Amino acid sequence: MSNAAPTTLTIRQPDDWHLHLRDGEMLKGILPETTRHFARAIIMPNLVPPVLTGADAAAYRDRILAAKPDGSKFQPLMTLYLTEDTDIRDLRAAYEVGLIKAVKLYPAGATTNSASGVKDFTKVKRVLENMAQIGLPLCVHGEVTDPEIDIFDREAAFIDRILDPIRRDVPELKVVMEHITTLVAADYVRTSANLAATITTHHLVINRNHILVGGIKPHYYCLPVAKREEHRLALRRAATSGDASFFLGTDSAPHIDALKEHACGCAGCFTATNTMSILAEVFDQDGALENLERFASLNGPAFYGLPANDTRITLTKGAEVKYPEKIETGAGPVTVFDPAMPLHWSVS
Repeated sequence: MSNAAPTTLTIRQPDDWHLHLRDGEMLKGILPETTRHFARAIIMPNLVPPVLTGADAAAYRDRILAAKPDGSKFQPLMTLYLTEDTDIRDLRAAYEVGLIKAVKLYPAGATTNSASGVKDFTKVKRVLENMAQIGLPLCVHGEVTDPEIDIFDREAAFIDRILDPIRRDVPELKVVMEHITTLVAADYVRTSANLAATITTHHLVINRNHILVGGIKPHYYCLPVAKREEHRLALRRAATSGDASFFLGTDSAPHIDALKEHACGCAGCFTATNTMSILAEVFDQDGALENLERFASLNGPAFYGLPANDTRITLTKGAEVKYPEKIETGAGPVTVFDPAMPLHWSVS
C-alpha cells in the first residue's frame, strides 16, 4: 500500500474574501488574474473617493462586471466603507436587496486610502448595533494608528484597545479580522463563534526579513507589515489546521511599479495570479493538503452564510510552474508576488 503524497487534488472552486481591484484601467488589467481561479471575492471599498453608499456600491459593481473577461461567471461581493457619517437606512437597504455582503472598518490612516476611516469609535456604535441585528458582518483592518505604538505591535494593540471593547459592547456582531499577522491574533480569533479571520497568501510565506535583509524589497512591503518568523509559523498552523475560524483573503493589492519602487512606496502585495499554486505548495509542505479546500473554498462561505461553489478546480503537482513577473495594465506594470520558492502545483 502506497503512502505517497497525492499529485492531483480536486476541490470546490475557491473564493477570495479580501480583494482589491482598484478602478479604471487598473481594474481592467488585473481583474482577469482573479477571475481565472476564483468564483467570488469580497471587494474592498477604499477607492478614491471611497464606496460609501449603496449607490456607490452598485456603480462599482457594474464597473467590475463590465470589466470581466468574456464568459466569466465571477461574482463581486460588495462592501461599504464605514465612516462616522454612515447612513444606517442606506446601509440596511443595500444589505436587504443583496447588494452588499459586509462593511469595512479602516481606522483613519491605517493603510492605503484610509483617510476617511473611523477616528471616534463611539460614533459608529449605532451602525454596528444595526449590523448585528441584520447579520451583516464587519470586516476590520486590525491596526491602531497611534504613532507611539511600534508598527510591529499595532495589531495586538488594536485587539486590546478597539476590537475587544467593540465585541463586548455589541456581542452579536459578526466580525472578520482581515489579514491577521500575529500569533496573538490567531489565538484571539478562536475565542468566539462570531469571530473569524482571513489570512493572506503572502503572510504564510514571508516574514520581516524578506522585506529588509540584503536591501529593502518594496514588493514585499504590505500593511499590516510581515512580522517575525514565529508569527508566520503561527499563521501557517492556523491556515492548515482546517479550523473553520480561518479562511483565505488574499488582500491582493495592485500598485504600479512606479508607486511601489518609490521613496515612499505604497503598501500591498499582488498575489491574485499565483495564489492557488502558492497555497498548494504551503499545504503540501505542511502535510495538510486535505485541509486546503476548507481554507480556500468552504470556511469563508460558511461564515458569510453563503453556499459553497458547485464548480471545481484541479491542482496538479509536477514540473516547476512559472508565472509572469509582471502584469501589464493600462495604468502601468504591476509586479506579481515572488514567493521566493519554486512552485510545483498548477491549476486547471
